[in-house]
Amino acid sequence: MRILNESRSSDALRDTAMSALRRIADPLIDLMFDTGITVQEFSRLLRERAVQRAATSVAKEGGRTSKSRVAIITGLARTEVARILNADKAQAFPSRTGQSPARRVLTAWYDNRRFLAANGDPAVLPIFGKRRSFEQLVATNSGGIPVRAMLDQLSQISAVEMLSGQRVKVKARVPVFKGMTSGAIANVGERTGDLLGTLRHNLHAKTAPLFEGTALMCDVDVGTVPLVRRQVAEQGAAFIEGATSLLTRSRNKRKSAKVKKSSQLRVGVTVYYFEDEISAGNGLSGTTSHKRRKNLQRQRRGSRISHR
Repeated sequence: MRILNESRSSDALRDTAMSALRRIADPLIDLMFDTGITVQEFSRLLRERAVQRAATSVAKEGGRTSKSRVAIITGLARTEVARILNADKAQAFPSRTGQSPARRVLTAWYDNRRFLAANGDPAVLPIFGKRRSFEQLVATNSGGIPVRAMLDQLSQISAVEMLSGQRVKVKARVPVFKGMTSGAIANVGERTGDLLGTLRHNLHAKTAPLFEGTALMCDVDVGTVPLVRRQVAEQGAAFIEGATSLLTRSRNKRKSAKVKKSSQLRVGVTVYYFEDEISAGNGLSGTTSHKRRKNLQRQRRGSRISHR
């Protein structure tokens, strides 16, 4: 009976963990879509990180890395574990297999001579055509994505510009949504990793847990949200300033005391604000206007299209 109860408890924890992972996965998937990372690329990254983390854990416990133990922990084949552990870090992503179709299209536009102008720059392309056209660029590099769907996607992220005469001009080599920067994306990884690290630490903490707290209310009136958002930002900034001062004083105190050099820790605190829609149409996240897309037509030879 005791074994049965322990089994049920383990299943309950696993089910809860799967539910938590689903919630964590959603913003990660959104980030993938925003930056043009495919499921294949992320799956490869996840397998590699899982093997490396498991190998580190096994080595700490037993003093050496056991590929069989790593395979058991990760559920991956021992041959794949061996391949990942033996691979050079610089060759973690040796090929472009699984690369985003949008990224492949833009890369070919910049690198393939067929789609370059005489000066070596990406050519302005007619949307349709059997030779050098955006249609042919998409057909040879997108893996079957319809030309209109690709045009809409690249237009949405401001990677291309529609010109008169049903022509299109490329504006960006990398398909990243407007407003994103490498620094901002790196910040997502750092802050998210820190938060999850704190929460996981507290799952195993046998002494005082690391501080983590959330103020949450699920029925805030939409009209008061701008005021709440502004005041939380002001109070949060003041708190972070105080925390920074505390950390600086503790470091200076250690230096002035001339104590023996000991192991050091990375210490920090983060404050963040969040809001979610309870139901569609409540206006919390604002409304997004969509331009009605213009119909495109193939031109027959010798015909002209008039433009307003």
